[in-house]
Amino acid sequence: MATGSGSDAGALPVPYAVPNLLALERADRHGSPPGANDWTRRPSADHPNPVVLVHSTSGNKQGNWQTLAPLLSNEGYTVFALTYGAVPHTPWPIDAIGGITSMKRSARQLAAFVDRVLDATGADKVDIVGHSQGALMPNYYVKFLGGAAKVDKYVSLAPLWGGTDLFVTIDLPRWLKGRRTSVVARRVLYGISKACQEMRPDSAFLRELARDGIYSDALTYTNIVTTLDQVVVPYTSGCVEGPNATTIVVQDEHPESNVNHLGLMADPIVARYVVDALAT
Repeated sequence: MATGSGSDAGALPVPYAVPNLLALERADRHGSPPGANDWTRRPSADHPNPVVLVHSTSGNKQGNWQTLAPLLSNEGYTVFALTYGAVPHTPWPIDAIGGITSMKRSARQLAAFVDRVLDATGADKVDIVGHSQGALMPNYYVKFLGGAAKVDKYVSLAPLWGGTDLFVTIDLPRWLKGRRTSVVARRVLYGISKACQEMRPDSAFLRELARDGIYSDALTYTNIVTTLDQVVVPYTSGCVEGPNATTIVVQDEHPESNVNHLGLMADPIVARYVVDALAT
């Protein structure tokens, strides 16, 4: 299987390292990762579904996908990526920090983006590849906003179907009371609070999402998790069984792997799993 190493003529370079988000933004304000968001490109007969990349909490379209966007483009996929969940009415580079407002709001942004992709490409459905919050939020779109008719394959890196214990003790609104902060800082912190609270294991958001089962019957799901995840705690939050779901624990086949939460989006082993999941 090709790995998108960039050795082929015309292939994009594929770096296997977690990038510096701020450095990327400084170099290309609100930019897209290499290989993504060419709105004139049409899907091939071999890969008829465009791939939509959905970033994590505090990430964006450029920062999360420096590895998978060029890799999937080299593999022949038509690739798109969005920044969702940024706090409105904030200056750059704050407005380039995504995934920090309510996931229900973000799901509506994803729905509009998918419609734009389908209109531009003429495709019937998209495939989704998401990381962390970007592996959780799209399922709200699938289950409640019409996405089940527009999504085929759903590949999740570090999903947190059962939430994460990391956010149980976070109460930013209470922390902010009585503290002097700028208007922009308060907007950002309140935004982070909304997303984080929705990822608590006992949140109303997760209870709603799990009602009648996590998965939609119309899709196929692939969950890719690492035992060394320090954000999704426990990592087994992403290991929900289902007849149309496959869960891959990286260390089951590669016990030597030390890939952690952020590393999942730039790891060559994980990248192979993603390509295989999209090809099946």
